[in-house]
Amino acid sequence: MKTPKPLLLVPAAACALILAGCSSSSDTAAEATTTPSATAQAGAQESSAPTCPSAPAPADAPAEWQLDGVTGAISVTGQTDTTAPGITVDTPFTVDRTQVKTLETGDGPQVTAQSTVLVCYVGVDGRDGSVFDSAYQRGTPAAFPASGVVPGFRQALVGQTVGSSVAVAIPPADGYPQGTPDGAIKAGDSIVFALKILAAR
Repeated sequence: MKTPKPLLLVPAAACALILAGCSSSSDTAAEATTTPSATAQAGAQESSAPTCPSAPAPADAPAEWQLDGVTGAISVTGQTDTTAPGITVDTPFTVDRTQVKTLETGDGPQVTAQSTVLVCYVGVDGRDGSVFDSAYQRGTPAAFPASGVVPGFRQALVGQTVGSSVAVAIPPADGYPQGTPDGAIKAGDSIVFALKILAAR
């Protein structure tokens, strides 16, 4: 199975929050998409940081969140100690507002808009149910500022506590209204993330 390459979660206008020297060329944008994960990998190697479990969720795992969209529906199971989350999509799935569900509440510090977080996450496109980005498939969490991600993802982070597992359904306006440069997410696509917050500072 092809492993999706990491997407940059920030909108283009905010790329300077994470990356220096963003440009409009597609080559630079493609290179930039690997930077948050590369940074997280380096940090993980230096400090023996936790990894993201890559085993798939069991097919018979009960859904922890079921959501009917404007069209379609999703069922989500959260991460366990040994398995990645599972997201099942009745396509095409669309929502008209961001909806966040806390699957498990952690007992760590609260994430603020000023926090830099370490997160395991998987993103699925509501249009066709395909995985467009997965720290679980890479086995390595990503580090980024909570203020630097797309608005819907930020809503899933800020106010949560470290250790929490969260799912979020995001409409185009709070995700990628114009789609992504590589075409993985098209204009008008709703997206879904399941994530676990490992650390915040």
